[in-house]
Amino acid sequence: MSGSGEDVLRSAVREMAAEARTAPDLAGRALRQGRRLRRRRRTAAAGGALAALVALVGPYVWLRPDAAQDTATWAPVDAPAASASAAPPTVPVAPAPAGDWTQATVTLPGGWVLTGASSTGTPAEQGYALDRDRGRYVAADRRYEEVWAAPRGGVAAVVDYERAGQIGLLGLRDGMVRWIRTGTHIMTPHWSPDGRQLALTVSDKESGGFSLGVLDAATGAYRTFPVDTDRYFCTDYCFFTWGRDGREVALQQTDPDSPRSEGRPHPRRGVQFFSVADGRPSRFVPVPGDPAGPWSWSPDGRLVVIKGQDGPQLAEVATGRVIGPAPAENAVWVADDRLLHRVGGTAEMVLVDLDGRELARQALPASLGVNLTLAVAPR
Repeated sequence: MSGSGEDVLRSAVREMAAEARTAPDLAGRALRQGRRLRRRRRTAAAGGALAALVALVGPYVWLRPDAAQDTATWAPVDAPAASASAAPPTVPVAPAPAGDWTQATVTLPGGWVLTGASSTGTPAEQGYALDRDRGRYVAADRRYEEVWAAPRGGVAAVVDYERAGQIGLLGLRDGMVRWIRTGTHIMTPHWSPDGRQLALTVSDKESGGFSLGVLDAATGAYRTFPVDTDRYFCTDYCFFTWGRDGREVALQQTDPDSPRSEGRPHPRRGVQFFSVADGRPSRFVPVPGDPAGPWSWSPDGRLVVIKGQDGPQLAEVATGRVIGPAPAENAVWVADDRLLHRVGGTAEMVLVDLDGRELARQALPASLGVNLTLAVAPR
């Protein structure tokens, strides 16, 4: 649940091109340069993580439904003035699992579980995926630089940088890997909420744009759908993520009339959805930022957590109106009034309500440190 891999990729692309528009032909060089940058920045990242942690645990104002108004209307909650000496109230931290944590499912506040952890660079760190049938975690071979656990099912997606243009499907029970030739994918593979399909953002050398790739985890069937990048204009980070119902994927849409700078995320006019059945555009919602995945959308479909120009935000799906800050850009909705997120780059998860109150904290195993991206899912 960390954005470190994307931050490194952003830096690599900046160094190689002044052009702001996504350029898939640069993807290979960007990924290689990103891996080198990531290694150089790990020492500096420790200080940055501490600063991020200080910022996240400070007071922030949430917005919640006002019962006196129409249910579609939201109003700010009055918050006491921040004091330099006053710390926000916290709840006790539940201890991390003792002993060999991989031998039992790690449960999280809100009825969710840890489904996996992935390295995002070289040299590869140990990656894990939850085998739900056996209630334990499978440690993937260290030769895989990335290990993306599915929310459900018996497979994980693995990436070997020596196998360009391929994705591996690792069987958690037998340890066997099926390699699927997908073409050069950029950014992170994204699992559907049910763990049955994998969405890839695939570089299209002929058009200079990109395509949606959809891989069936059970059969290995793979389909690609080209995207009209002139009509569905996207710059900066451009990648497909799933909607909560698992029938559509979303692609960020840049606002062509607003100024863009590499110093901050590009302005968004909204998010365009596409059907995974046939790749056709299905609907548009005017949210001004990037959702991180299927759990970014509230269960009732009214709100979404986005990465906005000014940091993590909560927005109304129907109107795009930003109604307040979010605790993290990849916070997940465990209920319509509960969000679960990782605290900065630490090994702690916290559950909060829409008033910003902490409801529960859970420490994670120390081996799941700041350099691993975590995956979570409903129990």
